[in-house]
Amino acid sequence: MSEARPYSISKWEVWEAYEKVKANKGAAGIDEQSIKDFEKKLKGNLYKIWNRMSSGSYFPPPVRSVKIDKDGGGKRKLGIPTVSDRIAQMVVKSRLEPEVDPLFVPDSYGYRPGLCQEDEKSSCCTKDEGGPFGATL
Repeated sequence: MSEARPYSISKWEVWEAYEKVKANKGAAGIDEQSIKDFEKKLKGNLYKIWNRMSSGSYFPPPVRSVKIDKDGGGKRKLGIPTVSDRIAQMVVKSRLEPEVDPLFVPDSYGYRPGLCQEDEKSSCCTKDEGGPFGATL
């Protein structure tokens, strides 16, 4: 008899998330494990993510912090999660995004699939009478 899990997450969802993370490439996190290193024990690593997520015992590790240059000068901090955490995040994203995205208004561009800040600026300025508030930006 198999033990019931509090969260119904399929191994297939974890596999698809891994494939997306692999395609995105990306740097190693605080554990210094690259995607190539992760793949050395792929089956076990993916099982561990699935097991912890589906049982409700997944806790993300700390992120690696690096400073990157800003366009206007100066630097900003960027957090780099581990490969395992990026996979876990992708599982959650693949479930939440289809449910939440339709709730946004059409002119909402922040952190939405296929949309960016540049799209917002161009759509804002092409509205009738110089923008959504009647003013040209």
